[in-house]
Formats: sequence, C-alpha cells, structure tokens
Amino acid sequence: MKWQQLSLGSIQTNCYIIENPNRTCLVFDPGAEAKKLIRLLESRRLKPLAVLLTHAHFDHIGAVDVIRERYKIPVYVHKQEEKWLGDPSLNGSQFFPMIEEVRINSADKIIKVEGKMTIADFEFTVLHTPGHSPGSISFYFEKEGIVISGDALFQGSIGRTDLPGGNQAQLLKSIHDKLLTLPEDTYVLSGHGTVTTIMTEMDSNPFLNGF
Repeated sequence: MKWQQLSLGSIQTNCYIIENPNRTCLVFDPGAEAKKLIRLLESRRLKPLAVLLTHAHFDHIGAVDVIRERYKIPVYVHKQEEKWLGDPSLNGSQFFPMIEEVRINSADKIIKVEGKMTIADFEFTVLHTPGHSPGSISFYFEKEGIVISGDALFQGSIGRTDLPGGNQAQLLKSIHDKLLTLPEDTYVLSGHGTVTTIMTEMDSNPFLNGF
C-alpha cells in the first residue's frame, strides 16, 4: 500500500491518497483545487472508492462535492459534524472574509463510533480525537505504520482551538490518549505541514511537554 500527500488551496491543506496495488484508493480531506486532485488521480490511473474527512472545517472539504460526483463515491464524516458541511458558521468559512463561504452537500456515510473499519481491501482504525473540533477523527493504518491525524497533531505544534467547538484541554487529552499511545515509529500525516512521527512529537513538541 502506498500513500501520497498533496497540498491544496490557499491554506495548503494536506489531502492524502492511500492506494492499493490494484490501484483502488481512498481520498482523505480534499480541501480545494479539485482539478489538481483529479489530474493526479487520473495520471496514476487510480480508482477512488471513498472520501473520508478528518473533520469538517472549510479548508478540508472544499473539493468534496466535485470528487464525489465525478467518481460516484460516498463521503464519510463523524456524526458530530454531519451538519457542518453545509453551514459556513460551523465549518468556519464564515469567519474568513478572504474565503468564499463553503457549503457542501450532506455526507453519505456517518461515522458514529471508534474502531475497526473496512472499505473494500482497506482496513484501518477510526480514532475519535476531538479538541480541534468536536468531530475530529484520525485514521490509523496499523500495518502501514501511519496515522492521518487531520488538524489534531502537527510537527512541533497542535491544532488551533479558537473555532466553533474547539477545546484545548480536550485536544491535549485526545493527543495523549489516542495518538501518543501508538507505536513511536508511526508516521503522522498531518492536515498541514510536513510528515512527522509519534516519537519526534513526544520528544520535541513544546505543546506536549506536560505529558
């Protein structure tokens, strides 16, 4: 299984593509620039099976409808943010004057619980990691040694908590209980910035020094 990071939009949100040898793939957080994402998928002759969202902030969902319609695939989001996709006051786009308000159609699949999840040949674990937003989730691929953390954990930083539903104490607890308990060599595929590892963040992330 391979993975690829693609930075999209003015805020440079990381979209991730996880692909199998049979060239099926999952698309995580298609935040903007749908044409750029489609060009990559078609150049690699990939067949998307689903769009999965780590959370429903505007910079992670902007290209959802275009990708969903083109490939006729379902969109997954956590139950606590199913209403956020079409509401600029919840997805945050209302608070940034330079950003056009984002309204996305409702998700096709609602993730209600943590645990193992399977889509075709893809097997992974859903971890509820709230704090940046109430319905933030991370996707852990144990065999591949990667976790797609959304905006929970970054290289040397953590997610902002000043948007609707944000809670720093809750975010730190999520990181400590759900992410730092993963194997130390796990790669953290964050929503912005570069890839890091659990060990690196345990050792040097200034926001986590108290743990």
